[in-house]
Amino acid sequence: MNTLVDTYGRIHRNLRVSLTDRCNLRCTYCMPNDFAAWLPSEHQLTTDELVRVIEIAVSEGINEVRLTGGEPLLRPDIVEIVARINGISNPPKLSMTTNGLALAKLAQPLVDAGLSRINISLDTLDRERFKKLTFRDRINDVFAGIDAARTAGLKPLKINSVLMRGVNDDESIALLRWALKENLNLRFIEQMPLDAGGAWSRDQMITADEIYAQLSSEFTLTPVEDRGSSPAEEFYIDGGPAVVGIIGSVTRPFCGDCDRVRLTSDGQIRACLFSMTETDMRAILRSNDLTPDQKRESLVKAFHSTIKAKLPGHGINDPSFIQPTRPMSAIGG
Repeated sequence: MNTLVDTYGRIHRNLRVSLTDRCNLRCTYCMPNDFAAWLPSEHQLTTDELVRVIEIAVSEGINEVRLTGGEPLLRPDIVEIVARINGISNPPKLSMTTNGLALAKLAQPLVDAGLSRINISLDTLDRERFKKLTFRDRINDVFAGIDAARTAGLKPLKINSVLMRGVNDDESIALLRWALKENLNLRFIEQMPLDAGGAWSRDQMITADEIYAQLSSEFTLTPVEDRGSSPAEEFYIDGGPAVVGIIGSVTRPFCGDCDRVRLTSDGQIRACLFSMTETDMRAILRSNDLTPDQKRESLVKAFHSTIKAKLPGHGINDPSFIQPTRPMSAIGG
């Protein structure tokens, strides 16, 4: 079996695929309300191109694909994309991260097409606060999407929440109580320096330690062993079986066990969210000078060379760290 292994012995099995950099929310920690620096539409990979790259990734050892954005449900052919990925030889486990706004109508078609798991982003339970955070009055659409995902049989159903100082950091307990009541798997994520507005501040970031302390004031948290390559540290809540996750990407980096590689919606392979370099797959796919066999060989080599060049860590805590020019919405979470 082929493997994508770097010089530090990390085997890469997880491909994050951004389907678009567009989003129908304007979460303040991701992009300004007036953000308009979208990728040109002609640069976006077509469905055929996406499936081709994923098929090759799977042939080289990838066994899990997560569809991201921007907001992946904004792709008009999203159900077709899921079905075609599920139809390749030895299909990978297929999951998605979404804001949930369109799930009420798409959850069942996505499950029918082969989607197996889903993460839904939600940072507050309060309608007015949601409007302030996202510049959109659509929290009820998120709740409807969660209900639809549950009805369609997507499980475990995970909720991703980012806490921001002075904004929603007073909701950690309420969010967890709600998640327990709704039988949802809640994961808190440290805010990362990947916002389009460049407003990230280490001093303003709510750390994993702070999140743990807040939750421990109301619940008994017991570490779940065998984390593996998961980005989340999970804890049993009051003895379990329910768990809560904390993703400390900044203060508790898990780079040593990272098994992820990323494909942007415009066809660039990145070995890390914070990579300063990319490998252009789109140029290979659209080359008129290569035969189909030569294109495949070049794409395989591109995957392996990108992984071989992966650094030991993201370097956020190094004084020389430079925030990538691409925001999270253009990379894919």
